[in-house]
Amino acid sequence: MIIECTSCHARYQYDEDRFERKPSKKIKCAKCATIFDIQNPAFAPKPEPSFGESTAARLDKTHTQTPLPPEDTTAQAPLPQKEDTGPLLTAQLPIGRRLSLAIIAGADAGMVYRFEKPRITVGRSGADLTINDSEASRQHAAIEVRDQIVLLEDLKSTNGTLIDGAKITEPVEIQDKSEFQIGGTTLMLIVTEDS
Repeated sequence: MIIECTSCHARYQYDEDRFERKPSKKIKCAKCATIFDIQNPAFAPKPEPSFGESTAARLDKTHTQTPLPPEDTTAQAPLPQKEDTGPLLTAQLPIGRRLSLAIIAGADAGMVYRFEKPRITVGRSGADLTINDSEASRQHAAIEVRDQIVLLEDLKSTNGTLIDGAKITEPVEIQDKSEFQIGGTTLMLIVTEDS
């Protein structure tokens, strides 16, 4: 499917399998870094054919996409029933690609941590990647790799995990060169092809 940034209108090809049976996902635009929601077409309501409508007219209706109305944040609509579309992707490192976290600002700037397992924690102590940052919680955030999908999750930290200055409240998909902030430390995900 084709998705479009709500801010700069850059268009991207997005694999529908990456929704992982969720009705929507948050995506960060690679061009302007805006975070916006995209809707899973599998959860879109199916149009009912009108009596006497031709097959061509019905097909034409089902293959055009209408823009989604802006979300109302005051009331939460009930989630649609999830249908079983097979097993959820399990945490695993991608084959032929190397993932690293580079610390680009803070006390540990210049340090690079290479992923050796599909889920790592970042924090002040007792984490896979320990950072020298008094503003960071002991177990501050986690990054989980599910083959081509990388999810960043805040672990109920005191000061939160920020992307573009905004605290994340649920796991957010990050891409190569995505930056995020833990306390006074800024980190960047780096994905390289294994030679």
